[in-house]
Amino acid sequence: MKKWIAYVLIVVGLLIVVYPVGAQWYDNRIQEKMLEEWEQELLEESAELTAQDQFNTLTALFDSEPGNSEVEAAVETSPEPDPEPSKEPEKEALPDPIATIKIPSINLSLPVLEGATQKNMKYAAAHLTETGKFGQIGNAAIAAHRMKTKGRLFNRLNEVAEGDSIKITAGGKTFDYTVYKVSIVEPTDVSVLNYNKIDKLLTLITCDPVVNPTHRLIVHAKISE
Repeated sequence: MKKWIAYVLIVVGLLIVVYPVGAQWYDNRIQEKMLEEWEQELLEESAELTAQDQFNTLTALFDSEPGNSEVEAAVETSPEPDPEPSKEPEKEALPDPIATIKIPSINLSLPVLEGATQKNMKYAAAHLTETGKFGQIGNAAIAAHRMKTKGRLFNRLNEVAEGDSIKITAGGKTFDYTVYKVSIVEPTDVSVLNYNKIDKLLTLITCDPVVNPTHRLIVHAKISE
């Protein structure tokens, strides 16, 4: 009986010694977790703001598309200058594509470059920086000009319908998205970049109509598990 009481007293003594240390460790761990979550929220907020900034600059990029800007229209109607001796055009270096996009229903196949810039969107589709990664949970956004030339870039995007397949190949993998919504929105409607923590979404963005665009044509798709 005395041994049992001695053991109890030893255990109680150990608890008295260990408890403050354990409690402090627990409190520190909670603080670290809260800091990690707070820093992650800041990173996500910063990424979202970057994506929205790129989304907002699309208006100027779409307006700079040949035939869509007032400046270019004025240039087209002005007298042509005297021809200069022909020069061999300089080769324009472009970054390597991060992916390819294929939409079988409209016979579309394009490289995808990182960042919605005038240079990138001249020849290819562009992934809006800080939007989701392809094939992962989130919302990956791709923008491209809707050129006047039939079939060039996103010219035929208006023909895409619900149920159509969009295939993105990136990092050696192909992700098959299915279109679930097509809409026309105001240029200021950033809600098209919304996402949740469940679905793997893809959003395609271009101007509407083709000439003198005032809105944006949006194609929403997702991977069905």
